[in-house]
Amino acid sequence: MMFMPSGQEWVVIFLIIALLFGASKIPEIARNLGKAKAEFKKAEKEAEIELRKMEEELSKESKGV
Repeated sequence: MMFMPSGQEWVVIFLIIALLFGASKIPEIARNLGKAKAEFKKAEKEAEIELRKMEEELSKESKGV
């Protein structure tokens, strides 16, 4: 089962991050996390497209086309 923080836990996590990195760094960290998430989704879509192409090629080969 995956751990998902509740409301109070998010506050504690946010405070720890603020203490470690300083309040001025938080927007930069959030921006970088957003960029990383977008890059991950892009790579995921590209991998999915590549897998579909490979599946199509394999099914064509198995049918003898």
